[in-house]
Amino acid sequence: MTTDGLSSVQRALDVLRALGSGPLRVQSVAEALGKEKTQVSRTLKVLAEGGFVERDPETLEYRLGWQLFALAGAASESRLLQQASPVVRDLMRTTGEAAYLTVLSGNAAVTVLAERPGRALQANEWIGRLSPLNCTASGRALLCGRPADEVDAILNAQPERLPGTERAPRTPDEIRARLHAEQNAGYSVAAEESEPGLVAVAAPVRDFRGATVAALNVSAPVFRLPPDDLDRAAAAVVDAAARLSHALGAA
Repeated sequence: MTTDGLSSVQRALDVLRALGSGPLRVQSVAEALGKEKTQVSRTLKVLAEGGFVERDPETLEYRLGWQLFALAGAASESRLLQQASPVVRDLMRTTGEAAYLTVLSGNAAVTVLAERPGRALQANEWIGRLSPLNCTASGRALLCGRPADEVDAILNAQPERLPGTERAPRTPDEIRARLHAEQNAGYSVAAEESEPGLVAVAAPVRDFRGATVAALNVSAPVFRLPPDDLDRAAAAVVDAAARLSHALGAA
Protein backbone atom coordinates (compact mmCIF):
# COMPACT_ATOMS: atom_id res chain seq x y z
CA MET A 1 0.00 0.00 0.00
CA THR A 2 1.27 3.47 -0.91
CA THR A 3 1.88 6.24 1.58
CA ASP A 4 -1.23 8.03 0.30
CA GLY A 5 -3.24 4.84 0.80
CA LEU A 6 -2.05 4.44 4.37
CA SER A 7 -2.83 8.09 5.03
CA SER A 8 -6.38 7.61 3.73
CA VAL A 9 -6.91 4.56 5.94
CA GLN A 10 -5.59 6.42 8.98
CA ARG A 11 -7.85 9.38 8.22
CA ALA A 12 -10.87 7.07 7.93
CA LEU A 13 -10.07 5.50 11.30
CA ASP A 14 -9.65 8.93 12.87
CA VAL A 15 -13.04 10.00 11.50
CA LEU A 16 -14.74 6.90 12.92
CA ARG A 17 -13.16 7.50 16.33
CA ALA A 18 -14.38 11.11 16.26
CA LEU A 19 -17.93 9.97 15.52
CA GLY A 20 -17.70 7.48 18.37
CA SER A 21 -18.51 10.33 20.76
CA GLY A 22 -21.72 11.19 18.89
CA PRO A 23 -23.09 12.66 15.62
CA LEU A 24 -21.10 15.53 14.10
CA ARG A 25 -21.19 17.75 11.02
CA VAL A 26 -18.31 17.73 8.55
CA GLN A 27 -16.88 20.97 9.90
CA SER A 28 -16.94 19.68 13.49
CA VAL A 29 -15.16 16.47 12.49
CA ALA A 30 -12.53 18.46 10.62
CA GLU A 31 -11.96 20.74 13.59
CA ALA A 32 -11.75 17.82 16.01
CA LEU A 33 -9.09 16.14 13.86
CA GLY A 34 -7.27 19.26 12.73
CA LYS A 35 -7.82 18.26 9.10
CA GLU A 36 -9.03 20.14 6.04
CA LYS A 37 -12.79 20.08 5.57
CA THR A 38 -12.51 18.86 1.96
CA GLN A 39 -10.39 15.87 3.00
CA VAL A 40 -12.79 14.92 5.78
CA SER A 41 -15.78 15.37 3.46
CA ARG A 42 -14.29 12.94 0.92
CA THR A 43 -13.52 10.42 3.65
CA LEU A 44 -17.05 10.62 5.03
CA LYS A 45 -18.50 10.13 1.56
CA VAL A 46 -16.50 6.93 1.04
CA LEU A 47 -17.45 5.65 4.51
CA ALA A 48 -21.12 6.44 3.86
CA GLU A 49 -21.07 4.51 0.57
CA GLY A 50 -19.83 1.48 2.49
CA GLY A 51 -22.43 1.82 5.23
CA PHE A 52 -19.86 2.65 7.89
CA VAL A 53 -21.36 6.09 8.56
CA GLU A 54 -24.80 7.59 7.92
CA ARG A 55 -25.80 11.21 7.21
CA ASP A 56 -28.93 12.70 8.72
CA PRO A 57 -30.59 14.69 5.89
CA GLU A 58 -32.18 17.13 8.34
CA THR A 59 -29.33 17.93 10.73
CA LEU A 60 -26.55 17.18 8.18
CA GLU A 61 -24.75 15.32 10.95
CA TYR A 62 -22.88 12.07 10.40
CA ARG A 63 -23.14 9.14 12.78
CA LEU A 64 -21.70 5.62 12.91
CA GLY A 65 -23.46 3.33 10.44
CA TRP A 66 -25.08 -0.11 10.48
CA GLN A 67 -22.13 -1.82 8.77
CA LEU A 68 -19.81 -0.87 11.61
CA PHE A 69 -22.23 -2.20 14.20
CA ALA A 70 -22.65 -5.43 12.21
CA LEU A 71 -18.90 -5.97 12.22
CA ALA A 72 -18.69 -5.13 15.92
CA GLY A 73 -21.50 -7.59 16.64
CA ALA A 74 -19.76 -10.40 14.75
CA ALA A 75 -16.49 -9.69 16.52
CA SER A 76 -18.28 -9.57 19.87
CA GLU A 77 -19.88 -13.00 19.35
CA SER A 78 -16.57 -14.56 18.34
CA ARG A 79 -14.79 -12.95 21.29
CA LEU A 80 -17.54 -14.10 23.65
CA LEU A 81 -17.02 -17.79 22.85
CA GLN A 82 -13.24 -17.45 22.88
CA GLN A 83 -13.13 -15.71 26.24
CA ALA A 84 -15.92 -17.77 27.82
CA SER A 85 -14.47 -21.25 27.40
CA PRO A 86 -11.88 -21.10 30.23
CA VAL A 87 -14.29 -19.17 32.46
CA VAL A 88 -17.01 -21.82 32.11
CA ARG A 89 -14.45 -24.54 32.80
CA ASP A 90 -13.17 -22.74 35.91
CA LEU A 91 -16.74 -22.23 37.14
CA MET A 92 -17.41 -25.95 36.83
CA ARG A 93 -14.24 -26.75 38.77
CA THR A 94 -14.96 -24.16 41.47
CA THR A 95 -18.50 -25.34 42.13
CA GLY A 96 -18.09 -28.99 41.22
CA GLU A 97 -21.31 -28.73 39.24
CA ALA A 98 -22.34 -28.37 35.61
CA ALA A 99 -21.65 -24.91 34.18
CA TYR A 100 -23.15 -23.36 31.06
CA LEU A 101 -23.03 -20.28 28.86
CA THR A 102 -26.34 -19.30 27.26
CA VAL A 103 -27.42 -16.56 24.87
CA LEU A 104 -30.78 -15.18 23.85
CA SER A 105 -32.22 -16.73 20.70
CA GLY A 106 -35.56 -15.22 19.77
CA ASN A 107 -37.83 -15.89 22.74
CA ALA A 108 -35.72 -18.60 24.34
CA ALA A 109 -32.29 -19.22 25.84
CA VAL A 110 -29.87 -21.44 23.91
CA THR A 111 -26.84 -23.16 25.42
CA VAL A 112 -23.64 -22.47 23.47
CA LEU A 113 -20.99 -23.78 25.88
CA ALA A 114 -21.15 -26.43 28.59
CA GLU A 115 -18.75 -28.04 31.05
CA ARG A 116 -19.89 -30.87 33.28
CA PRO A 117 -17.98 -32.88 35.89
CA GLY A 118 -17.15 -36.52 35.23
CA ARG A 119 -20.09 -37.84 37.21
CA ALA A 120 -22.58 -35.97 35.02
CA LEU A 121 -23.90 -36.64 31.54
CA GLN A 122 -21.96 -35.49 28.49
CA ALA A 123 -21.88 -31.70 28.21
CA ASN A 124 -22.38 -31.73 24.44
CA GLU A 125 -25.92 -33.00 24.93
CA TRP A 126 -26.87 -29.47 26.00
CA ILE A 127 -25.20 -27.54 23.18
CA GLY A 128 -27.86 -25.93 21.01
CA ARG A 129 -30.69 -26.86 23.36
CA LEU A 130 -33.39 -24.23 23.82
CA SER A 131 -34.75 -23.38 27.28
CA PRO A 132 -37.70 -21.20 28.31
CA LEU A 133 -36.99 -17.75 29.72
CA ASN A 134 -39.56 -17.57 32.50
CA CYS A 135 -38.69 -20.66 34.54
CA THR A 136 -34.90 -20.93 34.14
CA ALA A 137 -32.20 -18.97 35.94
CA SER A 138 -30.27 -18.44 32.71
CA GLY A 139 -33.38 -17.27 30.88
CA ARG A 140 -34.18 -14.59 33.43
CA ALA A 141 -30.51 -13.57 33.74
CA LEU A 142 -30.53 -12.91 29.99
CA LEU A 143 -33.41 -10.48 30.48
CA CYS A 144 -31.79 -8.63 33.39
CA GLY A 145 -30.44 -5.24 32.44
CA ARG A 146 -32.25 -5.08 29.11
CA PRO A 147 -34.38 -2.00 28.35
CA ALA A 148 -37.96 -2.27 29.62
CA ASP A 149 -39.43 -1.99 26.12
CA GLU A 150 -37.24 -4.85 24.90
CA VAL A 151 -38.25 -7.03 27.85
CA ASP A 152 -41.91 -6.17 27.22
CA ALA A 153 -41.60 -7.16 23.55
CA ILE A 154 -40.02 -10.49 24.50
CA LEU A 155 -42.63 -11.22 27.16
CA ASN A 156 -45.48 -10.29 24.82
CA ALA A 157 -44.15 -12.78 22.28
CA GLN A 158 -44.15 -15.66 24.79
CA PRO A 159 -46.72 -18.45 24.42
CA GLU A 160 -50.00 -17.95 26.28
CA ARG A 161 -49.35 -21.00 28.46
CA LEU A 162 -45.85 -20.66 29.87
CA PRO A 163 -43.91 -23.76 30.97
CA GLY A 164 -42.67 -24.49 34.45
CA THR A 165 -43.77 -25.82 37.81
CA GLU A 166 -45.99 -23.98 40.29
CA ARG A 167 -42.84 -22.35 41.70
CA ALA A 168 -42.15 -20.52 38.43
CA PRO A 169 -43.46 -17.07 37.44
CA ARG A 170 -46.14 -17.73 34.83
CA THR A 171 -47.49 -14.30 33.87
CA PRO A 172 -45.70 -11.21 32.48
CA ASP A 173 -46.29 -9.32 35.74
CA GLU A 174 -44.89 -12.19 37.81
CA ILE A 175 -41.85 -12.39 35.54
CA ARG A 176 -41.25 -8.63 35.76
CA ALA A 177 -41.46 -8.77 39.56
CA ARG A 178 -38.96 -11.63 39.68
CA LEU A 179 -36.64 -9.82 37.26
CA HIS A 180 -36.73 -6.70 39.44
CA ALA A 181 -35.73 -8.66 42.54
CA GLU A 182 -33.05 -10.66 40.74
CA GLN A 183 -31.56 -7.61 39.06
CA ASN A 184 -31.16 -6.01 42.49
CA ALA A 185 -29.54 -9.20 43.79
CA GLY A 186 -27.19 -9.47 40.81
CA TYR A 187 -28.13 -13.06 39.99
CA SER A 188 -31.12 -15.31 39.27
CA VAL A 189 -32.16 -18.49 41.07
CA ALA A 190 -34.56 -21.10 39.73
CA ALA A 191 -35.27 -23.68 42.43
CA GLU A 192 -37.37 -26.53 41.04
CA GLU A 193 -39.06 -24.17 38.58
CA SER A 194 -38.34 -25.95 35.31
CA GLU A 195 -38.50 -29.45 36.79
CA PRO A 196 -38.74 -30.93 40.29
CA GLY A 197 -35.44 -31.63 42.01
CA LEU A 198 -33.32 -29.26 39.89
CA VAL A 199 -31.87 -25.91 41.02
CA ALA A 200 -29.84 -23.39 39.02
CA VAL A 201 -28.08 -20.07 39.63
CA ALA A 202 -27.22 -17.63 36.82
CA ALA A 203 -25.72 -14.17 36.33
CA PRO A 204 -25.72 -11.88 33.29
CA VAL A 205 -22.61 -11.27 31.18
CA ARG A 206 -22.19 -7.79 29.72
CA ASP A 207 -20.06 -6.45 26.87
CA PHE A 208 -18.21 -3.16 26.31
CA ARG A 209 -21.53 -1.35 25.82
CA GLY A 210 -22.86 -2.59 29.14
CA ALA A 211 -25.44 -4.69 27.26
CA THR A 212 -26.38 -8.18 28.45
CA VAL A 213 -25.01 -10.58 25.82
CA ALA A 214 -25.03 -13.91 27.66
CA ALA A 215 -25.59 -15.64 30.98
CA LEU A 216 -23.39 -17.96 33.02
CA ASN A 217 -25.10 -20.54 35.18
CA VAL A 218 -24.57 -23.67 37.23
CA SER A 219 -27.22 -26.29 37.85
CA ALA A 220 -27.45 -29.34 40.06
CA PRO A 221 -29.89 -31.60 41.87
CA VAL A 222 -31.32 -29.98 45.00
CA PHE A 223 -29.65 -32.55 47.25
CA ARG A 224 -26.23 -31.40 45.97
CA LEU A 225 -27.08 -27.70 45.97
CA PRO A 226 -29.44 -27.13 48.92
CA PRO A 227 -30.67 -23.67 49.97
CA ASP A 228 -27.82 -23.28 52.48
CA ASP A 229 -25.27 -23.59 49.65
CA LEU A 230 -26.95 -21.23 47.19
CA ASP A 231 -25.06 -18.17 48.42
CA ARG A 232 -21.74 -19.90 47.79
CA ALA A 233 -22.78 -20.98 44.31
CA ALA A 234 -24.19 -17.53 43.53
CA ALA A 235 -20.94 -15.85 44.57
CA ALA A 236 -18.97 -18.14 42.25
CA VAL A 237 -21.32 -17.49 39.33
CA VAL A 238 -21.34 -13.72 39.86
CA ASP A 239 -17.54 -13.68 40.07
CA ALA A 240 -17.23 -15.71 36.86
CA ALA A 241 -19.71 -13.46 35.06
CA ALA A 242 -17.79 -10.37 36.21
CA ARG A 243 -14.51 -11.81 34.93
CA LEU A 244 -16.02 -12.68 31.55
CA SER A 245 -17.70 -9.27 31.32
CA HIS A 246 -14.36 -7.59 32.03
CA ALA A 247 -12.71 -9.67 29.30
CA LEU A 248 -15.39 -8.41 26.89
CA GLY A 249 -14.61 -4.81 27.76
CA ALA A 250 -17.34 -4.07 30.30
CA ALA A 251 -16.53 -1.32 32.78
